[in-house]
Amino acid sequence: MLQGWCETMPQCDQNSVCSTETRALTSEEHIKLQLQNKRLVSEHQAAKLELNAKRYWDLFYKRNETKFFKDRHWTVREFEELSIDGNKSQAPKVMLEVGCGVGNLIFPLIEEHPEMYFYACDLSPRAVEFVKSHPSYNENAVKVFQCDITTDEILQEVAFESVDIVTLIFVLSAIHPNKFHQTLQNVFNVLKPGAVVLLRDYGLYDMAQLRFKAGHKISENFYMRQDGTRSYYFSIEVLGNLFVKAGFEVINNVYIHRRTINKKEDLDVPRIFVQGKFRKPT
Repeated sequence: MLQGWCETMPQCDQNSVCSTETRALTSEEHIKLQLQNKRLVSEHQAAKLELNAKRYWDLFYKRNETKFFKDRHWTVREFEELSIDGNKSQAPKVMLEVGCGVGNLIFPLIEEHPEMYFYACDLSPRAVEFVKSHPSYNENAVKVFQCDITTDEILQEVAFESVDIVTLIFVLSAIHPNKFHQTLQNVFNVLKPGAVVLLRDYGLYDMAQLRFKAGHKISENFYMRQDGTRSYYFSIEVLGNLFVKAGFEVINNVYIHRRTINKKEDLDVPRIFVQGKFRKPT
């Protein structure tokens, strides 16, 4: 199934390993996954989580403001399209960040790419207001707006086939799996032919998935956090199929293996992400 899915391997930094294999689970970890199935989120509660998704993310930003995420400078190392060292005459001119949060990705990029124009959207109105209040916010360089990417609202703000690059950084996992296809179709519609989607998200058997207790699992690989937000954990097979069905070509699609190490607390836990680059055919 993976044949032809990775034209090129992405450049991993020295603390990461790229692979087309997720990690093998221990017998204890298998038991943890089985225990999650003992009590699932009820259909009524799952429907309520979906109905109130915007509210839960708005409450997340009310609690955490701009302090939860660090600026994502790593994206310029992982994706050559975002690097300042690229050929600027060939560089993308218009970028859309879906799920911009409080601007941890776009503001570092604005500094590196003053020649580009940025669209940024988020489900949370509060997150959008944080972006607008950022000291580096400049309406000549960026347009930020509230939007539900699972609907066609995006075309009210961004013209059809007008964007050179779209980023989906830990965004698709927060969306109900039933809406993955429509989300990618909406992204497909705003991209120019030959333009790309850059993605990083949670991978299958990431330590965060294994930590969920019974009562938090909604459906296969889809979970509810304590604060009402949700997270899906992707295999590269599922991810690749989603993009192919939405009309994309797969340039690369791999697992990123990292370790979170805290010597003070004697912690050493494996993190697994999926990372991919997907192109709209010309």
